[in-house]
Amino acid sequence: MPRTGDSPQLLRIRHSMSHVMAMAVQKLFPAAKVTIGPWTDSGFYYDFDHPEPFTEADLKAIRKEMVKIIGRRLPLERIEVTREEAERRIRAQNEPYKLEILAGLQEPITLYTLGEEWWDLCAGPHVTHTGELDPRAFELESVAGAYWRGDERNAQLQRIYGTAWETPEQLEEHRRRRQEALRRDHRRLGTDLDLFSIEQEAGAGLVFWHPRGARMRLAIEDLWRREHFAAGYELLYTPHVADISLWRTSGHLDFYAESMFGPMPVDEREYQLKPMNCPFHVLTYASRLRSYRELPIRWAELGTVYRYERPGVMHGLMRVRGFTQDDAHIFCLPDQIGDEILGVLNLTEAILSTFDFRNYQINLSTRPEKSIGDDAVWELATAGLIEALDRKGWSYSVDEGGGAFYGPKIDLKIEDAIGRLWQCSTVQLDFNLPERFDLHYVAADGSRQRPIMIHRAIFGSLERFFGIMTENYAGDFPFWLAPEPIRLLPVTDEVLPWAEALQTELRAAGVQAGIDRSGDRLGKLIRNGEQQKIPVLAIIGAQEAAEDAISLRSRRQGDLGRLPRQAVVAAAARAVQERQAGLNLSN
Repeated sequence: MPRTGDSPQLLRIRHSMSHVMAMAVQKLFPAAKVTIGPWTDSGFYYDFDHPEPFTEADLKAIRKEMVKIIGRRLPLERIEVTREEAERRIRAQNEPYKLEILAGLQEPITLYTLGEEWWDLCAGPHVTHTGELDPRAFELESVAGAYWRGDERNAQLQRIYGTAWETPEQLEEHRRRRQEALRRDHRRLGTDLDLFSIEQEAGAGLVFWHPRGARMRLAIEDLWRREHFAAGYELLYTPHVADISLWRTSGHLDFYAESMFGPMPVDEREYQLKPMNCPFHVLTYASRLRSYRELPIRWAELGTVYRYERPGVMHGLMRVRGFTQDDAHIFCLPDQIGDEILGVLNLTEAILSTFDFRNYQINLSTRPEKSIGDDAVWELATAGLIEALDRKGWSYSVDEGGGAFYGPKIDLKIEDAIGRLWQCSTVQLDFNLPERFDLHYVAADGSRQRPIMIHRAIFGSLERFFGIMTENYAGDFPFWLAPEPIRLLPVTDEVLPWAEALQTELRAAGVQAGIDRSGDRLGKLIRNGEQQKIPVLAIIGAQEAAEDAISLRSRRQGDLGRLPRQAVVAAAARAVQERQAGLNLSN
């Protein structure tokens, strides 16, 4: 079900708190220059150019000064000024970064004052005065490095992160979630559970899938393929590179070059690693003339792409340089848009709910000022998105003018087990690529018309979704998805052959059972399995072997007792096939 975002008042609080922090910093450290200071999903930050690194003691002093400013109930007032007046004020303060910011602003120029002592270029909104900020409901969390405008060629700044809430109780809940997030960190769990690694010797941002993680990835991919076939999609496999001329035609060299790896000379031509799968699907469509009777065409691909991410932004599986997109493209008639979008939403819900993601925040973005395409087509496309959302019964917010230049879109954020929102799924209509590649279909009247192209991803990327999913489950994966859903624990060497035969039987049934061959005492075997979050532990002693039975302990269901071997094998196979969280032994 959809979820709503943060309240407007909370956003005003966080934005205002960032100004209060900047004022406090410049009062305590007059040499510090300010840059930008927005709110974030959980708080706010400000970037400063300061010659000395901020310390923990500095953060405490800054927070103390912020409490004083809040207590003075200083007004935050919006003022419109001319560009010349804004420049005069900035030069008087000797703030070089503000001059750069000013150069990119359109009139009218607005600034917000904080009392009579401090101001910044800002569009707002803010609270009316600092008395609306609760000094018990914020804290300064950390300092990190940042580059001016995110470019490592520019000056390195210091970013102070803070969090702010409407009440102290909300702050306490945020602290609890923060600690929980540390416990769930996919990077730590990836190492502890031996799922994946990023080997710096091979280069930053490149993922190595270990056998246990690869098993899970295969299970995810198999689910994805089955659901897509059932929904009327066909699969494509396309190259990893193409002649650079393709990326000129698609427009990526004009709009996306900074995020692409450099070209490779091959046979007196230049080839480019693909940052997107879209042009390859377009070329497949253009390989022959299509009829309106063939539409809609739904093509999907688990296509690996490569993008240059700056060193400072890469983060575990969440931001990497090589990743697999679960791309799909639909080529359809204008009057098919509503049905196709609804189909995408249904498929998205079916797949995400399998991984226990059921709460979403949904955003519809409409036509921006700078865009391409006929007005009538934009109106029809936007109406199709709205129709699909209404038929689905999902509530959503509208971002007027927030669409891409080539078409409107729907973005879906999923809420995880501790309330965090993650951008994954997106549905975008595209009038650009069909025009750039001169795509057509033969209409019923014999004329040639352009198809509507729909871009769609559900996971976004397998790597990022895997990281999100790992944190959502805290590494405690359901039986069907776990890399080792059941581990056999032979109590003595004498029963090891019996355990090996059972392992072979389980694997033949599609259950990736493991065996602990360490020879440790039973208590240690059980502790090891629990630490590695094995869903089901199967204890095998002389009595179990004699009775052709297994004693089971489940992480989710507790002690399941001693059960016949055949019943356990059947239940385990059924749990994998039906994607169950645990064993259902009632059948």
